[in-house]
Amino acid sequence: MAETRTATLYRMVLPDHVCPFGVRAKQLLEGAGFEVDDRILRSRDDVDAFKAEHGVATTPQVFIAGERIGGSDDLERYLAG
Repeated sequence: MAETRTATLYRMVLPDHVCPFGVRAKQLLEGAGFEVDDRILRSRDDVDAFKAEHGVATTPQVFIAGERIGGSDDLERYLAG
């Protein structure tokens, strides 16, 4: 039986804004056969705290096997490699 590949995705879904890059990252992961642990950042405070904790400037952020891949563009390059 094949091992299930999982990825953790942190993305912004605010009451007045759903980040299109987060949606794209989720679609890329699912299309590549990953099971996605979808971690929704629901407020600006959540987003800011996540960025400060991980030392990143943007969301979404994707982690695979404990390694930070980056945002949706980084993920696309990772999957193409």
